[in-house]
Amino acid sequence: MSNAIDQIGILAIATRLQRLSELLRKDGLQIYKAHGIDFEPKWFPVIYTLHLNPIMSVVEIANEIGYTHPSTISLLKELEVLKLIKSKKDKTDTRKRMISLTEKGKKLVDEIKPVWGIIGSSLADLTDSPNNLMQAIIEVEERYRRKSLLDRALTQMEQ
Repeated sequence: MSNAIDQIGILAIATRLQRLSELLRKDGLQIYKAHGIDFEPKWFPVIYTLHLNPIMSVVEIANEIGYTHPSTISLLKELEVLKLIKSKKDKTDTRKRMISLTEKGKKLVDEIKPVWGIIGSSLADLTDSPNNLMQAIIEVEERYRRKSLLDRALTQMEQ
């Protein structure tokens, strides 16, 4: 049985993507819990990025994960309170904060890596269809970079 959002089609794409994202995050949380790991899926982009790049500025992290600066700051504050990350002032520019994983954060990454493998293969299985979702997202993001939704709408309004 479909609802109004399902019936409206492309106009509700942001709502549908948000709904799917919430489902995936909820299941991700349950997978971490099943493995006895206290980890929120919302922390993933920062923790994973710092795992790959051991020290980064706040701006670099925001750019890397594609979040706004305020959203990134909020997430970093939460992770710092949990002692998963630490920050220090940059030696050359004291306005800039450099972020890295703490020992606790590094241990968490070591513990969680096998779970990321399980989640990754499960997501690959879930999205493996003739209309592969991940490939479609990559294509839409690239098209968006070339011309945003706003720019496309403004072009239509001018015609």
